[in-house]
Amino acid sequence: MSDLKADTQRIRECSRALQRIYDAFTSRADPADDYSAAELGNHLVVEAFDEFSSNWKIHRKDLAGKIRTLGVITGEAAKSYDAIDAKLADALRKHDAEVKRNGDPK
Repeated sequence: MSDLKADTQRIRECSRALQRIYDAFTSRADPADDYSAAELGNHLVVEAFDEFSSNWKIHRKDLAGKIRTLGVITGEAAKSYDAIDAKLADALRKHDAEVKRNGDPK
């Protein structure tokens, strides 16, 4: 039998970090906002920024969704590990108490 070890505190930290990344992805302005040809020096640069901005909006939304999903999965994994650990510990305590009362059934 192999030993399974899960650092649920670390998994929760990961989940919270992913939530912060998700928040940053969904709350930041587009990189091309508020720039004009005068500021960027050339209308071709403005067009490149606009194209990047359009692509970024699509990819940012996709990435944000994946980050959000991973954050939820890691949070639920930590809860599941803790629940399984608690149930196993409870079963072992009950078994130990039964053995103490009735002796080892072997």
